[in-house]
Amino acid sequence: MSKVVEAAVAALDEKAKGFDGTAKFVIEGEGSVYIDADGARAGDDEAEVTLTASRETFEGLLSGDVNPTTAFMTGKLRVDGSMGTAMKLGALLS
Repeated sequence: MSKVVEAAVAALDEKAKGFDGTAKFVIEGEGSVYIDADGARAGDDEAEVTLTASRETFEGLLSGDVNPTTAFMTGKLRVDGSMGTAMKLGALLS
């Protein structure tokens, strides 16, 4: 597992506990982070929504420097699957 994925799991695990749904962040060239009601973990399981971004964009999302909606609208963040679940995930990141 890459250091980027490890850091993402550490940053998201507590925030994600109790998340209503399943989501996967695919960090290009690094791996995937899976989120469900149990928290965050490295994994590539099927999810209701898959969000794909570069390492730089993902790190910006985590730090709060990148707005999820802006990243999506400018093509830096791709969303496949349930937009409703993606919106809940955006609230979790704020």
